[in-house]
Amino acid sequence: MKKLLLIILAAVTALTLAACTAATTVSTTSATTTETSTTATTGAPFVYAPIEVSEAVLEEARLSFDFFWEAVNGTPGSDGYGMVTDRYNVDASTMGNASIAAVGYGLAAMPIGIENDWISYQEGYDRVLGTLTTMRDMQRTHGFFYHFVSMTTARRSGTSEVSIIDTAILICGAIVAAEYFGGAIETLAYEIYDAIEWDWYYDDARDMFYMGYSPESGFGDYWDHIAEQLMLYVLAAGSSTHPVGKEAYDKAKSQTQRKKYGSSDYFYVSYPGTLFTYQFSHAWIDFSLIRDADGYDWFDNSVQAGIAAYDYAQQLVPFYKTYGTAAWGNAASDGPNNTYFAYGNLPAGGTPKVDGTLAPYGATAMIVFTPDLSTAAAEHYAAIVPLQSKYGFRDAYNLGVQPGVPAATPRPNPEVGASGWFCDWVLGIDKGITLMMIEDYRSGLVWHFFMQSDVVQDGLDELGFTAAP
Repeated sequence: MKKLLLIILAAVTALTLAACTAATTVSTTSATTTETSTTATTGAPFVYAPIEVSEAVLEEARLSFDFFWEAVNGTPGSDGYGMVTDRYNVDASTMGNASIAAVGYGLAAMPIGIENDWISYQEGYDRVLGTLTTMRDMQRTHGFFYHFVSMTTARRSGTSEVSIIDTAILICGAIVAAEYFGGAIETLAYEIYDAIEWDWYYDDARDMFYMGYSPESGFGDYWDHIAEQLMLYVLAAGSSTHPVGKEAYDKAKSQTQRKKYGSSDYFYVSYPGTLFTYQFSHAWIDFSLIRDADGYDWFDNSVQAGIAAYDYAQQLVPFYKTYGTAAWGNAASDGPNNTYFAYGNLPAGGTPKVDGTLAPYGATAMIVFTPDLSTAAAEHYAAIVPLQSKYGFRDAYNLGVQPGVPAATPRPNPEVGASGWFCDWVLGIDKGITLMMIEDYRSGLVWHFFMQSDVVQDGLDELGFTAAP
């Protein structure tokens, strides 16, 4: 299957890009017309030939990249070199602790920056090699990393958990960098991957991965339904040192509800219905090329989630000023009370959280699934002056409720004034998924290098995925 998938990857990517170019109305920029060639460590050489996109989409990608280049410990010799902040206050110009997931996005961001001529090859290479060296020497538990760590020491921040999902995002970014650069970077990345004891984080009795682990309180909760963690099953199944087979994937899928909303077809829904759960694994795995053992199409699953989210937003227009024909896509973000919420959409496994807060990355990062709707959303957000920052769109905003809405309408707490509320922060994971998905739409770069990895192909084989018909 490996060779077959690689051949299909190259062929289908070319056809998809051609089709997208023909179907999309775009504006031309010099950055989108440059072609360079990168030789992959395995598989066919990758030719960088991105499709043209609107200025708003390309600018959001560029500014998101700037976050990963600048909001980082870039001091050579520092114990925390390469750590990327979880969040950056764009009004106060202050950073929080580092997020391991943001570091993963930062690793994959470097090839994007190089191919777009935003940084030089040597700059990207040095940043990645230094970051992986930090990762190799970091505090770990059975190979897993703490979710939040110090920007300066790269050691655990407070009582942060040992996170399986954030470790998975970190490893996905490391794999993209490994396959792009090869050499010492490839060796380091797979050394770190091989040390992860996936079977330690797994409950054989329930055929489920635990969701979290703390040295103080042990394991807690389970990945008991499909959400953002599809990448986790692939990485664990592909491990040659501590593998976990397809039972975990099969169990989670069997316990996930399928629903529809508005004009969507039926699809597997996450419990909160937040859009990032339909995005995070898709930044790395090109599900358009493959089907699982039951013939299921996870790419289309996210297409349907995007359609449903758009239709749901239109139903919210009479209640909240934030939504409109180009403003949609609830996703996890900060809210007006500076608390992080998993804002969601219907359909969902549970009751989605809604108060009129909208995160721009929600619709923007759906661009590979709903290109026209997502482009219109990005252009809409780009026209809202208070939403802009040095790193692109702020994390979220809320324009308040419409006049005369029923008293029972959920409202932001505290309620926002006539000028609305605009978040002070940008978040690393939100900038990361935005950058990855825009680049996958433009060029397929992240998909190409991740999918060519032997461990990824081994994982997909173990899970029973085959080439799409």
